[in-house]
Amino acid sequence: MQPAQEIILDVSNIEVIYNKTVQVLRGLSLEVPRGQIVALLGSNGAGKSTVLKAVSRLLEIEDGAVTSGKIRFDGTDIATLQPHSLVRHGLFHVMEGRRIFEDLTVDENLTAATFARKGGKSADAFDLVYEYFPRLRERRAGRAGYLSGGEQQMLAIGRALIAEPKLILLDEPSLGLSPMLVEEIFTIIARINREQGTSMLLVEQNAAIAFAVSHYAYIMETGKIVTDGPVERLMRDQDVREFYLGLGAGGAEHKSFRDVKHYKRRKRWLS
Repeated sequence: MQPAQEIILDVSNIEVIYNKTVQVLRGLSLEVPRGQIVALLGSNGAGKSTVLKAVSRLLEIEDGAVTSGKIRFDGTDIATLQPHSLVRHGLFHVMEGRRIFEDLTVDENLTAATFARKGGKSADAFDLVYEYFPRLRERRAGRAGYLSGGEQQMLAIGRALIAEPKLILLDEPSLGLSPMLVEEIFTIIARINREQGTSMLLVEQNAAIAFAVSHYAYIMETGKIVTDGPVERLMRDQDVREFYLGLGAGGAEHKSFRDVKHYKRRKRWLS
């Protein structure tokens, strides 16, 4: 368990079903302390993105539903809130695939996010985005569809900053990017957390880069949390090192999950 801290996101024992028949999440619980970055790791199909969609109330778009359990954001049960209301309450979901408006300029994409700001459009907010992402300042008048993949990811995160978020949900920000761009973007993510105090729930398959910026991590398999802990402890765990970091006992040998005989499945959903 994490030490007692103010919790901005509390996901308690939720179950999610798609199409009224397919169960994807089973008794999943996790917490995000205020001001921290929490990583959610797991292989393809584990249900990581579903967790984020449950939190941001986007499941209904895909005929999904939370059928049991509770999700509380900043002390409020989100069950009756619509996605746009959650954004105005300070929760912003940066979805996989960036989802920018390709036919609009960089500036216009950022302007579109100002609907969530209590004070409307603010030059200071735009300056803050361009301070973190100087490449976007250079391309502010150009169409977003012509940006590189890395620049589009920067714009997606920039739109989140415009909305003055308390919590950002980040879904696979490293997807499809070169190692150099991944390092640059995650360095900025860590800066935003450190300088703005913005809490983050980070879904990633790249465990090494997620561990580099996160304070705490949960690991999922088939819709359930199987282990969790402070990043420093998980990085010392030999099973985590072998399966998620690709390091064998000697520190270099890649090992598949099938070879990990004693992987610790701590079943939080039963506790």
